[in-house]
Amino acid sequence: MGLRGFFEEEYSGDSLPGIYVAGVYYPDKTRVGWWKNGYPEFFAKVVNSPNWAGINIEVEGSRVDLAHGMVRDFRRELDMQHGVLTRSFVYQGVDGKETAFRFTRFLSMDEETVACLNVWVKPLNYDGTLTLVPYLDGDVVNEDANYGEKFWVEEDRMIRDDAAVLVMRTEKTGFLLAASMTIRATIDGEAIGLPKTGESREKYLAYTLTAQVKTGQELELEKYVAVCSSRDHSEEEVAGESERRLQRAVDAGYGTLRAAQAEAWRAIWEHSDVTIDGDVWAQQGIRFNIFQLHQTYTGKDPRLNIGPKGFTGEKYGGCTYWDTEAFCFPFYLYTDAKVARNLLYYRYLQLEQARENAAKLGLKGALYPMVTIDGRECHNEWEITFEEIHRNAAMAYAIYNYTRYTEDREYLYCYGLEVLIETSRFWADRVTYQPRKDRYMILGVTGPNEYENNINNNWYTNTMAAWHIGYTLESLEAMQREDEQGYVRLVQRLSLAQEETLKWGEIVDKMYFPYWEDMGVVEQHDGYRDKEILTVNDLSKDELPLNKHWSWDRILRSCFIKQADVVQGLYFFPDRFDEEMVGRNFDFYEPRTVHESSLSASVHSIVASRLGYREKAYDLYLRTARLDLDNYNKDTDDGLHLTSMAGSWLAIVEGFAGMRVTERGLEFKPYLPEAWKGYEFKLNFRGRRLAMKVGDQRVEITLLAGEDLKIFVNGEAQMLTPEKCLELF
Repeated sequence: MGLRGFFEEEYSGDSLPGIYVAGVYYPDKTRVGWWKNGYPEFFAKVVNSPNWAGINIEVEGSRVDLAHGMVRDFRRELDMQHGVLTRSFVYQGVDGKETAFRFTRFLSMDEETVACLNVWVKPLNYDGTLTLVPYLDGDVVNEDANYGEKFWVEEDRMIRDDAAVLVMRTEKTGFLLAASMTIRATIDGEAIGLPKTGESREKYLAYTLTAQVKTGQELELEKYVAVCSSRDHSEEEVAGESERRLQRAVDAGYGTLRAAQAEAWRAIWEHSDVTIDGDVWAQQGIRFNIFQLHQTYTGKDPRLNIGPKGFTGEKYGGCTYWDTEAFCFPFYLYTDAKVARNLLYYRYLQLEQARENAAKLGLKGALYPMVTIDGRECHNEWEITFEEIHRNAAMAYAIYNYTRYTEDREYLYCYGLEVLIETSRFWADRVTYQPRKDRYMILGVTGPNEYENNINNNWYTNTMAAWHIGYTLESLEAMQREDEQGYVRLVQRLSLAQEETLKWGEIVDKMYFPYWEDMGVVEQHDGYRDKEILTVNDLSKDELPLNKHWSWDRILRSCFIKQADVVQGLYFFPDRFDEEMVGRNFDFYEPRTVHESSLSASVHSIVASRLGYREKAYDLYLRTARLDLDNYNKDTDDGLHLTSMAGSWLAIVEGFAGMRVTERGLEFKPYLPEAWKGYEFKLNFRGRRLAMKVGDQRVEITLLAGEDLKIFVNGEAQMLTPEKCLELF
């Protein structure tokens, strides 16, 4: 679960409180003007769950509200090292009485259903009465709900001196969720039995805790929370399990839980930290991004995936996009392959729904949804839902990426190949054979560049489809060689005939790829060269971003590119295209790319690094590394950009350090950005653990764990052994 950074106490100003529980969603109504066959019936969204974080506060009977009272010394700090959010301020009421407050909270990474909150209050210039009201509130809304619907109904509620439990159920999907809380209080560090009353009304439970305090005395309230859902427990056990976990947390105590939180984060940072010397802003940016990635996905539950905004906002509904496989997956793969495997398994578990999705479009095989939370398509824009079919290839690329990086072929043969076969069947049915050119084409698509809709022969889509089918054929041949019996069983179970695979081979051999002969570059899609070919420099700054200033009609007719499209394909396959060809295409397409997608800058940065365009690579890295901290797109209030965060990590590891896996093994081509004095990161690779440090004229690579490993640095073979650090100058 996760929550936004809203205040615990009442705030009457503009705010978006949000608490989200992974996998608990609501099928909101799809709103379209004209219904089309194949449209999804709903748009899934992770619902705003019952608010367990609230603690209203009164000073001398007057409600504390930062939207109206006088506030000084306000500070809010996210401690990324230990996973704790702290907020402090001095509040002055209309009567001139000043009170110091400090709020601290964390979601336990050690006990994942537990949250702890601490409120410290100190009267600065008066003796008087403080009232604190910690509560559970199930009467919550989503800001983006269609028709103003509410998604929760009450099932049960109970309040005793030692615990309060609120049990709610989602409309339609029927998820049961139990949130329980209890409190502890001290004055000047001494436990107190304060007058405490309980309030119980529909969808709401609260304790009212009142204390008489003197100037300088310190009142502390600890609020313990445990949340359980029917995703993980039977409905009969949900409430009881929530109470049991709450009791364990109380027995451990706030200090013990916070120490366990620090230890959990220490272990995380130990294997995934990136240190940067000489640029504090870049250092803060990459650590913020790594922190949010680990906050979003731990990899322990293969039923869960990564939403583009994680648990940080309502936009995109907490659903899964192709962003996971294309951008986020490598971060987890390079740091913990077991976590990456669960991301793959998530898609395998939803293969049947992908088959159903293809069938709804009248096609064979499987089409993975553009947007999903349970395997079913829930995206309702036709040019995306029906046409951005390149997402299928992202699933295949993740399987390929995992198998190549880990050399674990078990996943490929046990699960991955079934996904590859069914998605290849989709491509084979989706292509159009053009006898006049003796070529297979893919018509009516939207590529990664969503500023082009319903176009023919998007180079990226055609390239990925042909590679996808080819990789499926190669994997089948490898399985037949290595596991004949398993191969026979798989072929029989899926009724895969030789005639079908022969057709696949023909499609690969005869796929059409648009090419601009006189320019020596691929054509993004048929007809792109007919546009007025301008560059972003030809636009005035007042016109950017285009999606805020131009009509959609004008954008679609222009040559301007939202995000990496051709460059995305060049990024995925650095060994298939020579550097000169990559350079020509990058030089043509990047100046026409407005980077109005958070997916764009990191890919361009990596390709720029490969080409030796170091200044360009660094500028694009900065755009992705601090996208949310500096609110470049003026939309961080919608939630953070998890894809961009993963991309910033890749821009360092695959870009600046030049890391990639080839047939020879693990290779590096590192350089130091001019603005930095050095950087360091760690990788897990085939049972080994490596640390790489890049400085001015010096590279150090250490094998921290595992057997000897041959790597290649700047093309030269080097042997890593546990006994010594490899130093290169």
